[in-house]
Amino acid sequence: MALPETIRVKLSSEGVGAISITPVVVQELPLRELIEHMLGIAGKDEPRLREILLRGSLVSGASRFRWAGWEVEPEGLRSILATFPDPDPSIPFRAGGCVGAILRGGRVAIEIPREAVSGKSLLRRQSFWDSLMEIVAAREPVYSGYSYRHHADRYLREFAHTEVEALRSAAHLIRYSTLRKQVRAGNFTSVELHVER
Repeated sequence: MALPETIRVKLSSEGVGAISITPVVVQELPLRELIEHMLGIAGKDEPRLREILLRGSLVSGASRFRWAGWEVEPEGLRSILATFPDPDPSIPFRAGGCVGAILRGGRVAIEIPREAVSGKSLLRRQSFWDSLMEIVAAREPVYSGYSYRHHADRYLREFAHTEVEALRSAAHLIRYSTLRKQVRAGNFTSVELHVER
């Protein structure tokens, strides 16, 4: 079957914790938007994407999408996938284009959006984001692919112990107390950086 422009989707919330009843919303969703949710999970793996479209069910973040599944033509799927970016390891890391970071280590994943930690004040000439970028600049991050979920190229950088301690010391520059506590107490050893094209 050819790819339709829109899909009738039942959308519900996948709440964590106790059993809860959430309303189901039915809407016409552009196929490209639905496929974008799939890319965040499966990448450009055509057989897996065809399987998801046939199954008619997808959980993305806190949302569950359900639709009447169908067998998709490989050519049609390839043509829509061609409209999404491909990984490009030749793109160098650009701190100015970096829009977010995830501090990682073991089970730790501390998401740090640039806008949440880049603010300065009259009393502070440096932000936490400035400190993070200075540490990252000491050694070039390694390209790690394209994140469809974040709409950005991903770069990875391992931290030395002294760099982790420097970031923990700079945590006082973060104005959000929960994030500040996570950075101070987190057992992170590396950072994943997201750079928009």
